[in-house]
Amino acid sequence: MNLPPQDWSRLRVYPLAERRSLTKVEDILVDPDSDPGPCPPAVQACARDILTARDRGAGVILMYGAHLLRNGAALILDRMMQRGWLTHLATNGAATIHDWEYAWLGRSTESVEQNVATGSFGAWDETGRYLHIAMMAGALNGHGYGRALGRLIHEDGVDIPSAAELIAAIAGDPQHPLTAARADLLAAAIPAGRLQVDHAFKQASILAHAYRQKVPVTVHPGIGYDIIANHPIFNGAAIGRAAGIDFRLFSDSVETLDGGVVLSVGSAIMAPQVFEKSLSCVNNLRLGAERSIVRDHSIHVVDLQDGGNWDWTTGEPPKSNPAYYLRFCKSFSRMGARMQYLQMDNLAFIHGLYAALAASSPSR
Repeated sequence: MNLPPQDWSRLRVYPLAERRSLTKVEDILVDPDSDPGPCPPAVQACARDILTARDRGAGVILMYGAHLLRNGAALILDRMMQRGWLTHLATNGAATIHDWEYAWLGRSTESVEQNVATGSFGAWDETGRYLHIAMMAGALNGHGYGRALGRLIHEDGVDIPSAAELIAAIAGDPQHPLTAARADLLAAAIPAGRLQVDHAFKQASILAHAYRQKVPVTVHPGIGYDIIANHPIFNGAAIGRAAGIDFRLFSDSVETLDGGVVLSVGSAIMAPQVFEKSLSCVNNLRLGAERSIVRDHSIHVVDLQDGGNWDWTTGEPPKSNPAYYLRFCKSFSRMGARMQYLQMDNLAFIHGLYAALAASSPSR
């Protein structure tokens, strides 16, 4: 069957402010100095690993899912970046959507069940529009998804070149690496000049905090995974280009992991899948340069699932054990590191980890 693809330009989108949002900034943000409550010894052990890594100049990468943001961890992560305890953040597309919506509107999250039935799920004009514009404009500066969106939020807007400027650049050097990015922005027909997008709640944005602190933040989305696909402006090439830049940037940080730490918090799919490919690329390049592979790093995986009742410090279980099929544990157990799995609420873990780090290193 050679049916033409559906015409996404006919999609109806609606003002984001009209959506019934289920969470608000004022209800979720957690004060870093509030009492996190008791934490298990594994959190203290993780804090020691981080402090040791930073003392030796090794990287600490946090890979997180959308719920860590939605549970109100933005101010805690800002403090951790400020104090040098996190050197790289990585997340998925869903987290960036909530991140931007909190920063712009002060609220996020919708009823999937109710809105799919009405065809309105994800069909929110500003979310799809501004995230795409951030990536398209950022590509002209070589910025990936995370930096482009963090900059849009932090700077309350973005500069758009004129159609004449884009056409001249394309015609002047058709083989330039930015030709495709320029063509995508030209086709989007965005008015030239300063596009002002005010973000009244940017304190709730992890991406904006990371951009301000100059900590790299990378985004690893899937095409069709996120609601920005439900929009007439949808451009899979623009998303893929931004994500491709970020994957290479992520690998730059994996290069710093000798004696370093990886935290995977509430990311059962993105984190293990992206990390294993990136680590393999880095090891490939190192071996080609007659260097040793990444070693002496530790991995702390945190999720609410029970881990299959398997002791993951012993390696992976046999295929006959159902725990073998828990990708978020199995993949990380194969990464040549000390891997610790902790069944714990993601916000409670990050809050407790910050408190443990602050108590152990009050002068940092």
